[in-house]
Amino acid sequence: MTLEEFKEFISTETPPTGLSPPLHALWLEARGSWEQAHQLVQKETDAASAWVHAYLHRKEGDLSNASYWYARSRQEVCEDSLEDEWESIALNLLTKETFG
Repeated sequence: MTLEEFKEFISTETPPTGLSPPLHALWLEARGSWEQAHQLVQKETDAASAWVHAYLHRKEGDLSNASYWYARSRQEVCEDSLEDEWESIALNLLTKETFG
């Protein structure tokens, strides 16, 4: 799935099938469901979920908590716009996923 295709799903009621928890969380956040996105990734222990978790706390304005999650994800603290970071994370995760 391309980034453009993934972004088209933001306007749909249901996410694309086969999404990992971090991609599902990005989809939820893009639809305005920050809390649901946060609940989804905070249950996960992988680096990709930690990256999305960091992004969510950065968006919330909790930069110290975001820094903790960036470290857990092994990613640099992002200083790009939130929109650019969302796209960067989504593109990175989409290139690593297989959809059936």
